[in-house]
Amino acid sequence: MPLLDRIRGPRDLENLNRDELTQLASEIRSFLVTSVSRTGGHLGPNLGVVELTIALHRVFDSPKDPIVFDTGHQSYVHKILTGRQDGFAALRQKGGLSGYPSRTESDHDWVESSHASSSLSWAEGLAKGFRLKGEDRTVVAVIGDGALTGGMTWEAVNNIAVQKDLPLVIVANDNGRSYTPTVGGIARHLTSLRTDRRYEQSLDFIRKAMTQTPFVGQAAYDWFHGLKIGLKDVLAPQGLFADLGMKYVGPIDGHDQQELEHALLQAKRFGGPVIVHVLTQKGRGFEAAEQHEEDRFHSVGQIDEITGEPLAVSSKRSWTDVFSEEVLKIGHDRQDVVTLTAAMLHPTGLHRFAEAFPERTFDVGIAEQHAVASAAGLSAAGLHPVVAIYSTFLNRAFDQVVMDVALHRQGVTFVLDRAGITGSDGASHNGVWDCSILSVVPGLHLAAPRDETRLREALRAAVEIDDAPSVVRFGKDKLPPDMEAVRNIDGVDVLVESEEQQVLLVAHGAFVTLGLEVAEGLTAQGIGVTVVDPVWALPVNPALVSLAADHDLVITLEDSGVVGGLGSRLAQELARNEVATPIREFGVPDRFLDHGSRSEIMEELGLVPQELTRYAVETVLRGQPHPADDPAVDTREG
Repeated sequence: MPLLDRIRGPRDLENLNRDELTQLASEIRSFLVTSVSRTGGHLGPNLGVVELTIALHRVFDSPKDPIVFDTGHQSYVHKILTGRQDGFAALRQKGGLSGYPSRTESDHDWVESSHASSSLSWAEGLAKGFRLKGEDRTVVAVIGDGALTGGMTWEAVNNIAVQKDLPLVIVANDNGRSYTPTVGGIARHLTSLRTDRRYEQSLDFIRKAMTQTPFVGQAAYDWFHGLKIGLKDVLAPQGLFADLGMKYVGPIDGHDQQELEHALLQAKRFGGPVIVHVLTQKGRGFEAAEQHEEDRFHSVGQIDEITGEPLAVSSKRSWTDVFSEEVLKIGHDRQDVVTLTAAMLHPTGLHRFAEAFPERTFDVGIAEQHAVASAAGLSAAGLHPVVAIYSTFLNRAFDQVVMDVALHRQGVTFVLDRAGITGSDGASHNGVWDCSILSVVPGLHLAAPRDETRLREALRAAVEIDDAPSVVRFGKDKLPPDMEAVRNIDGVDVLVESEEQQVLLVAHGAFVTLGLEVAEGLTAQGIGVTVVDPVWALPVNPALVSLAADHDLVITLEDSGVVGGLGSRLAQELARNEVATPIREFGVPDRFLDHGSRSEIMEELGLVPQELTRYAVETVLRGQPHPADDPAVDTREG
């Protein structure tokens, strides 16, 4: 019987011997490769933390001792060891296991946030709370995979360091990578610790020489050991941690089970905040991942479990491909254009620009706030920065967008990849908040292109705006065919136009395709419909107000949050201009979305042609909308 089949909870690990632990680690890696190859997910990070996670559960008493995983994508082994092995067949699928910690799945999962660099703040708060309540519990924060480059981490460390009795163990999982090799001063510091053999060699020499001296050798060594910190400063710049006043243990081989457990047990017994520096290999045990230098299979789709090759290769180009090509062309045309990203050079498509213009490309690590404020400075220096990040990560830098870019009227272009419903990565990774939060930024311009041509045009137009922030957002799905307008009215593209003007469909970005499908249904029902795409959604084009006044009903469609979103802004403009045409906004409701495919989520929300067509037909036939009687509304509440 495989050892893994006997593990249904952390307590099942207690009596395993050294050989059995080695066998278990091997079985977990085989299980991960087989399972994740079929479902897709974060394979590389989890292959790297197998021994570490086993050690954590052997030393600490989860869930009494909370284990907080930063970013959360390295928690698959934790899920296996806490009784969720059988759920991996439906990993990241609707109704199946989440790709991140989930409190609805297990009491062993304390924190669900899958954005980087927040684990130490959570852990500090938990540990402080337990201490105030007089509870004997230790909190463990597992951070790494680039999260140490985030400023929030060091804000937490600044507070942790002055609480000498805080029962907190920080495991710095140092694999040298986030999506790709980690950048920045902290990364260089850890690399120097990782690679400078002089420190350990010198200590070994002194230890052997002094302890072999009769009678006084051990005492002399103990005295000399007090000089150890000085030796560290000279041979390995470890003073970073010592200067913070925190106990440091390491570096530890993250694949040596005994050494890991010994170090973690020491840290637990210390009774105050301790940093345990662990060296791991991302993708360990899967040859295809180990040889993949770009990202060590950080995240994969369905792949061959032997070769690592994708099982389904799409020939269709993505939105990211188009952006990557166009920003490179702009870089050749405009010497003042520079690019920034937050540890996502390849995922956002900026790698082509970086290869051509390395001196004009800045990867700041997982530090979105710094990226945006730095972009403001670059703009003030006479350059035009293009900041490329995922939509969901811009949430973290909202203050900088408002106060550093917009307030100072700096020309900075934000390119938001993965905007809208993304699906399988779960609640935190849907890019549905950007339009709502950006709609309140004075002077901001926002484009949601519907196809490749409009994306190229919008990007070109955005970098020409030199006195305000500009935003270009697009989704994760493959590119649709180009959709040409039948005419343009003062900057608004008209894609469908009936002789009778009853329903005005204002569709944004990826939902233009949905709008065209709804228009087909309305036309089939004999209802006159106009479909328009403003392309530039913010500021609201006055032409939309005029068009709305000429129709009986306005429906807006957006792949973003409906509360405070683009439709809401249009509704405000109609009210301000005393346009009495009723308007109904369709988009993502004000709630967190469970993981599932994009199509499954859209169907659940009623964002499908049949539901929207039915609403429009019934509303027109009634003569006015009655949302309380609308079946589609009920599917969006609760």
